[in-house]
Amino acid sequence: MTDHAAPPPAEGPSLKTVVGASAAGTAFEWYDFFIFGSLAGVIAQHFYAEVGAATGYILALITFGVGFVVRPLGALVFGWFGDRTGRKTTFLVTITLMGLATVAIGLLPTFEQAGVIAPILLIAMRVIQGFALGGEYGGAAIYVAEHAPAKQRGYLTGWIQTTAALGLIGALGVILITRMVVGNAAFAEWGWRIPFLISAFLLAISLWIRLKLNESPAYQRMEAESHAPRAPYREAFGTWKNLKVVLLALVGIMFAQGAVWYCGYFYSRFFMERFLKIEVATVDTLILGITVVSAFLYVFFGWLSDRVGRKPVMLGGMLLMLVAVFPGFHLMTQAGNPALAQAQAQSPVTVVADPATCSVQFDPVGRAAFATSCDIAKSVLTNAGVSYANQAAPTGSVAQVRIGDIVVPSVEGAGLSAEALATARADVQTAINAALAAHGYPAQADPSQIDMAMVFGVLLIFIVAATALYGPQAAALVELFPTRIRYTAMSLPYNIGTGWVGGLLPAASFALVAWKGDIYFGLWYTVAFTLIALVTAFFFLPETKGRDLDSIET
Repeated sequence: MTDHAAPPPAEGPSLKTVVGASAAGTAFEWYDFFIFGSLAGVIAQHFYAEVGAATGYILALITFGVGFVVRPLGALVFGWFGDRTGRKTTFLVTITLMGLATVAIGLLPTFEQAGVIAPILLIAMRVIQGFALGGEYGGAAIYVAEHAPAKQRGYLTGWIQTTAALGLIGALGVILITRMVVGNAAFAEWGWRIPFLISAFLLAISLWIRLKLNESPAYQRMEAESHAPRAPYREAFGTWKNLKVVLLALVGIMFAQGAVWYCGYFYSRFFMERFLKIEVATVDTLILGITVVSAFLYVFFGWLSDRVGRKPVMLGGMLLMLVAVFPGFHLMTQAGNPALAQAQAQSPVTVVADPATCSVQFDPVGRAAFATSCDIAKSVLTNAGVSYANQAAPTGSVAQVRIGDIVVPSVEGAGLSAEALATARADVQTAINAALAAHGYPAQADPSQIDMAMVFGVLLIFIVAATALYGPQAAALVELFPTRIRYTAMSLPYNIGTGWVGGLLPAASFALVAWKGDIYFGLWYTVAFTLIALVTAFFFLPETKGRDLDSIET
């Protein structure tokens, strides 16, 4: 099969320059985006402190997710421009928007300094970041794929995939170095701004590199050979022939991508911090380690897909995550906080309450009082990150928390003043925490008891699954769509999958845990989306390895 997209024009940049420049710019954008996720706990303290620790943490996760929610809008806008005006100009605009928004976050006033305007500005900057990233990935992946020879398309686009790891490595590395230089106290107070401000320097370098690039060969040929007006939206989404491929890419590939990748990288991090109570610096070190390893795996699995096909490699990643996710997180608990695992086994916690008085322990706007005796008991346990079972009690009875052989009565707070409710909640919290401690529930993971090798091994399994799915993905998506609509048609399902399924995963999974009372229950979010994708891809996704990008339409 002839691939017209193979060698770049003689007067253009080399293939290495094309791949390097595209990857460097995309890595910078991922760096910008991941700083926020890595600093969710610190950001919650400065922008959502007034709503309490647990709710503030959830709001920080939701703010992180907001950047993902708007990504499909960015995909539509920049996809249209990319198909109408070219790839190069479009991703110059996206990288500039991302850089400026990230620097602005480092300059924002805190809630203490500016009141409610502070979180509003923070959310606005996250919206701009997500809007920009919605147009970045598709442009970079398409640009490289349209230069690459067919037999190397998976391998070369694998370098674009690895930019996610490089961006996360950069973000975690800068955070760790800044913590060491300024100290933990100063970092929590003002040093958290430094990683955001460094983006100004990275933006200048990335723009300088990308300005040296030319338009992609495939796009130039299309411009030269076809003068017919293009309508990317109508062609991509208004005809069933193309729309069904968009839907297949979304459900068969991107559902799993959002669920697997963000569970492996981000929910595992939140799980270790929030539930296993492992020190943040230790979590950062573990995530940084597996991210370094993953940087090579993206390219390897992209290369492997050039040999055996895109579909079997991606299906293997989905299947591995489905098999490993529940056993892996249980094993992570045993290795990361063995005292917690032992306490949960020997002294399980049960909330005995009238079901009619129990609310869902999830308050994204920080306004619910959680005043019933059941709500007070469950909110204390949720804030402590402790699993609990539920047992029905007679109608109208006051809730109790059973921890081993200790019974702690809750307090009925309905009708109490705000001050009295706060006092009652504090008393219940003190009693529950004392009972937890008496039965061996640790306030923090003991660093000397953490089996670092085992935790790292579990995380590595998750990352192998994520990279097997993500490594061939850029090539697979590019090979599904014709040049005329490639930017628009590819970007939308990608950003819905990563933006909505993946970006909202941490907050949604945490909400499921708060609702059920089981620290592992949030994993069903990952399982559900991955299983849907696995079945869809197995039966309906075509193999695209080696397709001629210029003849897909015919």
